[in-house]
Amino acid sequence: MKKNILFILNNLNCGGAEKALISLLETIDYSSFNVDLFLFKHEGIFFSQIPQQVNILKEPNNYIYFDMPIKKALLESTKKGNFFLALSRVQAGYIFKTEKNPARCEQRVWKYLKRNLDSLHKEYDVAVGYLEKNPVYFCLDKVKAKLKFGFIHNDYDKLGMDSQIDKKYFDRLDKILTVSNECANVLKQKFPQHNEKIGVMYNIVSPSIIHKMSMEKLDIRYDGVRIVTVGRLNYQKGLDMAIEACEILVNKGYKIKWFVIGEGEERRKLELLIKDKKLEDIFILCGLKDNPYPYIRTADIYVQPSRFEGKSIAIDEAKILQKPIIVTNFSTAKDQINHEENGLIVDMSGDFLAQGMQRLIDDETMKNTLIKNLSQENLGTEDEIKKFYNFINAV
Repeated sequence: MKKNILFILNNLNCGGAEKALISLLETIDYSSFNVDLFLFKHEGIFFSQIPQQVNILKEPNNYIYFDMPIKKALLESTKKGNFFLALSRVQAGYIFKTEKNPARCEQRVWKYLKRNLDSLHKEYDVAVGYLEKNPVYFCLDKVKAKLKFGFIHNDYDKLGMDSQIDKKYFDRLDKILTVSNECANVLKQKFPQHNEKIGVMYNIVSPSIIHKMSMEKLDIRYDGVRIVTVGRLNYQKGLDMAIEACEILVNKGYKIKWFVIGEGEERRKLELLIKDKKLEDIFILCGLKDNPYPYIRTADIYVQPSRFEGKSIAIDEAKILQKPIIVTNFSTAKDQINHEENGLIVDMSGDFLAQGMQRLIDDETMKNTLIKNLSQENLGTEDEIKKFYNFINAV
């Protein structure tokens, strides 16, 4: 008899967790599992990539009121006569206004959001909150399931979350999964009482699919050094440091063009920084791309200037496409890059990023060594789905 599995996520906008979920859904054995997907919002660049075997549940009715301006939310909720919803939105609005930490804001608002969300009627064998905060909280508060798993897709210490809020939720999870050994170590230090619950499941990446998609033609003509970064335009991804590094290299006379694939809340801030440094034609914010792989394939260097990461899917993809890689020394960098073997790890600043890039541009031997070593690595992680099956059966 097939087991019923539910996955819960905010949306399918561009991001590592979202891409990882699509890869998992493409890999899962549908002869053994019925799969439902609950999204708070039916949107995102990956929404069209949901496998047809997946049953997409309807959006929750009242979530939208917490994702719109407060005046509009109050007008529409009171027009419907839902004064409890209006009160909850006012209470949430106070937190939106006063809590400066986005992660803690989401944690604290859940108290008011959950009062206005219906529970799911169906009972599942396994329910998976596929991202920290709301998906995990919904899994525990609004879903009936024999087993409940929560995924943490980042270095917990760097997320700025209130661990006391999470503790009461983590106490109720059957399994806490994360994406790298270093992320697991951080969780074990933060929640030692749950050491036995914590497991590692790497993001699923398929080299054959990535190579095939990378062959799509790009209409970009440029004979200088091409640099590519894939990531959201937010503080975590360190693009301000990348712009600083770009300016240093340009001032030294290097002919480069830097393409950034992604979107996010810091676009305007980054555009102003790019303009201030007169890099408009050199540091290019390309926006979201359904297929970023041709950009990576045609790059000379791949750079990940992040301040923190869980396990970066983009780095794995650049490794599969055998690109010389430079990453900043975030806490989990060594989970993916061995310095001077399959990439370079540099200190976290524009100066050090520029030095690393200058080294790869000037030192052809080092560049070729990295490419050769990457060509000999076994980088497919399709078998990670077996870990998921084992977690289900072991609990």
